Amino acid sequence: MKKKWNIKKPDPTLLKGIKEKCDCNLITATVLANRLKTPEDAVRFLNPSLDQIKPPFTIKDMNKAITRIYSAIKNEEKILIFGDYDADGITSVTILLDFLKKTSVDVSYYIPHRTREGYGFKEDHVIKIAKPNLIDLIITVDCGISSKKAVKLAKEYGIDVIITDHHEVSSMPDAVAVINPKRPDCDAGFEYLSGVGVVFCLLICLRKKLRDSGFWQNETQPNLKEICDLVALGTVADIVPLINENRIFSKIGLFLMSNGCRSGIKALKEIARIKTENIDTSDLVYKLIPRINAAGRLEHASKAVELLSSTSIKNARTIAYNLDLINIKRRDLEQNIFIEARHIITSNPEILKRKSIVLSRKGWHEGVIGIVASKLTELYLKPVILISIMNNIGRGSARSIPGLDIHSCLISLKNYLEAFGGHAMAAGITIQGDNISNFYADFDKIVNDKLENIDYIPKMNIDYIIDFNNITNELINDLERMAPFGHSNKEPLFGTYNVKVRNSAIVGKIHRKMKLEQKNGKNIDAIQFNIDPSVNQPCSFERLAFKIQRNNWNGKNNVQLLIEDYC
Repeated sequence: MKKKWNIKKPDPTLLKGIKEKCDCNLITATVLANRLKTPEDAVRFLNPSLDQIKPPFTIKDMNKAITRIYSAIKNEEKILIFGDYDADGITSVTILLDFLKKTSVDVSYYIPHRTREGYGFKEDHVIKIAKPNLIDLIITVDCGISSKKAVKLAKEYGIDVIITDHHEVSSMPDAVAVINPKRPDCDAGFEYLSGVGVVFCLLICLRKKLRDSGFWQNETQPNLKEICDLVALGTVADIVPLINENRIFSKIGLFLMSNGCRSGIKALKEIARIKTENIDTSDLVYKLIPRINAAGRLEHASKAVELLSSTSIKNARTIAYNLDLINIKRRDLEQNIFIEARHIITSNPEILKRKSIVLSRKGWHEGVIGIVASKLTELYLKPVILISIMNNIGRGSARSIPGLDIHSCLISLKNYLEAFGGHAMAAGITIQGDNISNFYADFDKIVNDKLENIDYIPKMNIDYIIDFNNITNELINDLERMAPFGHSNKEPLFGTYNVKVRNSAIVGKIHRKMKLEQKNGKNIDAIQFNIDPSVNQPCSFERLAFKIQRNNWNGKNNVQLLIEDYC
């Protein structure tokens, strides 16, 4: 399907102001103006610093939480950190565990097994984990907002619970403190944070509480900047908007990952064959995060916590090697489920006549169906729910498209569901197998109503129409200052016209490397991923949309275009 280009045209006054304030060229100023509201915003955007973080003390229940944790530390109580099994949860557990250990409090952690226990803090965890181990305080990270029954039971046993979460709030558990910037009565302005971002804010406030109380009088207090590498990892992994505090955390964290000495990150970089010193978000998304997530998807997330907590490079390398093997297995499972799902859809054309896709099968590994659902959503431009069934219980992963809040759809269908939770763009469900058919019918009706006026023609936002002659080292340096790129700060996309292919070759079976030329005579390298090698490739392009990157593969430092669209 041919994509519709939306060539962005920023306000001329804003464009002029950014150009003057940032002392940059027209192209750079245009890209910034496409993303920001004022010249002052642009200056801060290009120079992120921890000093720019809003004080997190105004987050609802923050004072209640740090007061209770301080009491637990002073009174030598037993604390249990309860986390999620994805990269956001894993990094949340790791930074809180590391901080609390520095206070010498008795602290441990627990992450449920994805397939045996499922998502979230449950009553069984109170009965089988917290109570037998005489836990006084449970702190949830990246989960807990929907755990009303477990919190109530813990209270009955005399165990206090502090919730830290960032998922959508449908009802509030009766905890000592509920730190979730998305709760309706919280107006602190941190609703875009990931789970690890919420925990980082908690640590900022807790450290100040301990410092003001004289706790660090005879020893060095923890340096929170040093854990921004893990905050960045969890933030990028959870696909939250890379704006404001998230941008600051990620920018500083990427610098630390590039130049720091955390054994776990170093070992991951080695096993992922990241040779460049300057790590970017694509390195996280495609190389580091999948290996961290693989532990929780197929085995147990504690392996990833052990990796990121390790102070021994030898131990870290052993764990990283094992995670790499698990990730290879994950890729194979994912590919097989993707092929099977595609076969189901192509064999049943009526599925594509619907506004949504809901597929269920016995034997699908629930640890990878979320990844496959994302790929199917991108392929078919429809919301997708994939459900793995075992013993007539289905556990599913849902992925949405822009313009559809899938979590709100699930709220309307909660009578069908045993449990659900998530965000506007992604969610998880538990459902009786007998209910799936009726659930799909009603889900599709709701999606149809909500998307009635949505245009399904895919669109591309083009930042600037550029000639190859305008692609200079100065421009590339400016673009790199705008990183990290991700949700709400997309990598700049450029357009051009009338391009010839001087030569090309298929690499890696499904990628095409090219040398491109415009009429002005300038040549430039380019690559296009995931082509169909059985189809004759064009020798010229009427129009071309691309990203401008450095090709650092194998120690090179060449300019390369990443082709995103053409005709």
